[in-house]
Amino acid sequence: MREQDAEAWDVWGASRSGRKERNAAGAETWFNWTQWPDHGPTEKDVFGDAAGARVLDLGCGSGGNLAHLTAVGADAVGLDISPVQLAKAHDRWPHLDVRQETAESFLAATPHRFDVVYSAFGAAWFTDPADLLPLVHTGLEPGGVYAFSHTPPALTGCYGAQASQMQPPTKGDEPLYVRRWDYEPRTWAEIVERAGFTEVTAEVIPPPAGRRTGTLLVRGVRA
Repeated sequence: MREQDAEAWDVWGASRSGRKERNAAGAETWFNWTQWPDHGPTEKDVFGDAAGARVLDLGCGSGGNLAHLTAVGADAVGLDISPVQLAKAHDRWPHLDVRQETAESFLAATPHRFDVVYSAFGAAWFTDPADLLPLVHTGLEPGGVYAFSHTPPALTGCYGAQASQMQPPTKGDEPLYVRRWDYEPRTWAEIVERAGFTEVTAEVIPPPAGRRTGTLLVRGVRA
């Protein structure tokens, strides 16, 4: 367990209000690929009907996406390293299968293969792709889908491993940092293809009106 990273994510998770009770359409559960509420593609748009699929969420946070996939019939497992985030998931959706574990350790040890592995602003952004992608590839069934989303690079030319600062809980506290990996869409596509995935796409979803930052979404299929 990366203890410093877990502490940073606990700080971040404690500051978040959590997913609202219903979205704009009135649904109690839904899937968010982007950082904006009620915006962007659905899970079906990216990996198809999840009913009956075995699904793994890398960085499930407080469980909103995982709860939706479970509600539509997926056999879904969520991983996160933050006890605070996992406690929120348990409190709101006690039935969820969520585990405090890193993506790398779980994928290296599990005997199961998955139909879908995904990460929405989760471990795919905060784990070295050289370590994570081979494990994801091995952990997918042939024809299985890997998809992840996060914010595009903030500055042109600032690519690769970056320091990402978490907001201190109280003014004057020392900030905490985690590492993230930033690449342009074309570079992400090349990295995912080199890991053995096919049908790879990498695109920036435009933001909603009045916002400036889009969402990078990358998808590939295990041959």
